[in-house]
Amino acid sequence: MDDLRLALVLNAISPEIGGVLVRGEKGTAKSTAVRALAAVLPPVAVVAGCRFACDPRRPAADCPDGPHASDGPHASDGPHASARAVTRPTRLCELPVGTTEDRLVGSLDIERALTAGVVSFEPGLLAAAHRGVLYVDEVNLLHDHLVDLLLDAAALGVAHVERDGVSVRHDARFVLVGTMNPEEGELRPQLLDRFGLTVQVAAPRETAARAEVVRRRLAFDAAPETFAAGYATVERELSARIAAARAALPAVRLPDRELTRIAAVCAAFEVDGLRADLVTARAALAHAAWEGRAEVTEADVRAAVALALPHRRRRNPFDAPGLDPGQLDAALDAARQHLDDGDPADGEPDVSDPDGGGRDDATSGEADLAAAAAADPGAPVGPDGQAGPDGEPDPGPGGGGPGSGAPAPDDASTGNGAAGRPRADQAAPTPPVGAGAAAPESVVAPSATFRARRLEVPGVGRGVPGRRSRAVTGAGAMVGAQVPAGRLRDPHLVATLLAAAPHQRARGRSGPGLRLSPADLRQARREGREGNLVLFAVDASGSMAARARMATVKAAVLSLLLDAYQRRDKIGLVTFRGEAAQLALPPTSSVDVAAARLAELPAGGRTPLAEGLLLAHRTLARERLRDPSRRALLVVLTDGRHTAGPAPGPAAELLARAGVAAVVVDCETGRVRLGLAGVLAAGLGAPLLTLADLTAPGAAPHAAGADTPGGRRSRPAAAGPDAAGAGAGLAATVRALRDAA
Repeated sequence: MDDLRLALVLNAISPEIGGVLVRGEKGTAKSTAVRALAAVLPPVAVVAGCRFACDPRRPAADCPDGPHASDGPHASDGPHASARAVTRPTRLCELPVGTTEDRLVGSLDIERALTAGVVSFEPGLLAAAHRGVLYVDEVNLLHDHLVDLLLDAAALGVAHVERDGVSVRHDARFVLVGTMNPEEGELRPQLLDRFGLTVQVAAPRETAARAEVVRRRLAFDAAPETFAAGYATVERELSARIAAARAALPAVRLPDRELTRIAAVCAAFEVDGLRADLVTARAALAHAAWEGRAEVTEADVRAAVALALPHRRRRNPFDAPGLDPGQLDAALDAARQHLDDGDPADGEPDVSDPDGGGRDDATSGEADLAAAAAADPGAPVGPDGQAGPDGEPDPGPGGGGPGSGAPAPDDASTGNGAAGRPRADQAAPTPPVGAGAAAPESVVAPSATFRARRLEVPGVGRGVPGRRSRAVTGAGAMVGAQVPAGRLRDPHLVATLLAAAPHQRARGRSGPGLRLSPADLRQARREGREGNLVLFAVDASGSMAARARMATVKAAVLSLLLDAYQRRDKIGLVTFRGEAAQLALPPTSSVDVAAARLAELPAGGRTPLAEGLLLAHRTLARERLRDPSRRALLVVLTDGRHTAGPAPGPAAELLARAGVAAVVVDCETGRVRLGLAGVLAAGLGAPLLTLADLTAPGAAPHAAGADTPGGRRSRPAAAGPDAAGAGAGLAATVRALRDAA
């Protein structure tokens, strides 16, 4: 919690830093710490009656409630020369997740403008938070365009409102604090970079510390006033120290030596752009003011770097923000040597391995995971899906024999035809425990990913804004008009005029201009895109392990996960193998958690297809009760076989009767195919795709078409994920995700 306190204090001293993003698991007092900040901030003097909290010593010249005269040393004489000032506590404004753009930035009161002819601008939360604290809980669940507006205002200190025919500019300098639980989804890297500082918080593991937290909470619950009075002196001292640091900040000097150190460290960590350098410099200045120093030192730079760089190293959705202390020490040491020696070559230190190993955690992880070899698409295939040139059999309906576990060391997943001889582009695989004997299950790495096609839910929904299926939203193309359900926010002027025109004579109109009544007002009906719940039902049985199908299937699911991340969907994962199905990941917005669960997914055993479909039905029914407006899409990846439990027909019909939109992806490969996935698709009333059909048009040499249940494939699927999966390994997966993001 020390880092959290420091980050909040630095932003209180210098809001230009750009805010704090607090990441942490549930129950770690994130919200408590933020709300406590406002109580220790010094009170502010504001112009009486100004809705934009102007400073009476330096009122904004373009304040919408102005002009205000200044009461500073340069104020002029006269009856209106001095603005009346009042002092109030620093304000804490909370931005709810469900807020709208007009509530955030403000808007014209359109109803008054149309009916009374009065132009009245209503300020939003950005104006209310000026010179205070703006707190956004669960900022990762806030829609992207609202986060953009919020971070723009925080970085510039000014809010620009250009909407509804209104052009307003007002000051908006505030301490921005966002909290989030990474389990519920990550912010996009582009938005992460806009936050000045980031802090990772976790509950203490020490028994004494946990007991003290509970002891204080119980004491507060028993006597809140008494408990607060015990810390009043400490809070006053902290408030005075923050005020002193604010006053001293303009005089703090940043020596060129320390500025060079900041640039060298940011370059060493290969962060994108120059925002990291600027934020680090501002945080170092604030830290020096907080410590009472007249100029920035290396200690200030180190404290600033530790808070400003961790989240800027995240390059794709599956990366976790973080900064290794050893790498930071190595970068600072190299920068120090560069400054002492004056050698430009030393200004680019290698921070990949502080111990001299020459590779960082991500690189070593890729190399280690890449050792899991992928399949050879050119291996001969028998009528029952044989796995290699030596005729190693598919596990078959019973799931027994070699197919029920990991492929044998000499099958097609380890070579290109010669037993046990890896190809030149593959790392040698690690033999399984008890090599030579069949294992009950195996875990394979995904093959290379690809840009996935967009799968949509049919019809037009009314869900949360996103980028997948058609929906009636607050933004998008205007497709009609409707009577507003509440306050008019987006007027349809033509429809309003048409509604008012027939009543003009009855209302006594005799000159130019229309006579409007509230009943004439019409609101625009817009159609855009919504985010959906994409539930994956993945067959992890022994038949999927044959010919390394699971590596290709995992690559396909990873590609669809990245697509879901970019389209702002919620995702869930159901797997079925052995005798039962499992909800491997309840519906969430965290695609990185889904990717981790998928990577650990083993394959082997029998195929309880009906159990998987029934679990998917129960999961979707629960989510429909929790979030009725979010439509669901079920994506079933299977070869259609069922070797355990009841037949899948009744379960498929149950899903179809419930109106579940589904897509079946046929994972069957080989020259001879049973076509069981097509039967399943017919029962679900769903389109049938092959793995190759999941590739987006233009992302592969062919443009894949979809099967219809019982129909014929529109184009052959010769070059798709099956071919792309040969020998790529997880390292290529990570690189492809990085490029795609």
